[in-house]
Amino acid sequence: MSDTPNVALARRLYDSKADPVVAKEIMSPDTVWDITPGFPYGGVYEGWDSVSNDFFARLMPLFATMYPVGDQFFADDDDHVFVLGHYHVESKDGQPVDVRFIHLWTVRDGKLAKVQQAADSQVLQHLLSA
Repeated sequence: MSDTPNVALARRLYDSKADPVVAKEIMSPDTVWDITPGFPYGGVYEGWDSVSNDFFARLMPLFATMYPVGDQFFADDDDHVFVLGHYHVESKDGQPVDVRFIHLWTVRDGKLAKVQQAADSQVLQHLLSA
């Protein structure tokens, strides 16, 4: 079974390991990211500039490596893509961990316009405090 156009769009983000160039290309400029409380820098970020500067610029320096891996992709008829997966994370001292997540994307005009994220924040917080 082939991907729907919306699943193919979301899959590009995960296949690129969330490469910032790819992300900027496929995100709506007014994208909204709703990051679960308890996750480092959890909160709501409005606009790609805020996502990039206020969320990722603070989050990524905490780790040696961090990228999302989409394990399963599902789409509905209302321009939503559901992604079950995990963040592959490596601490600054080389300790690897996988952090499970679910992402609910809303697609608008061929761009990723919103994500609601829920993740196993406890695993990530434990890694940061170790």
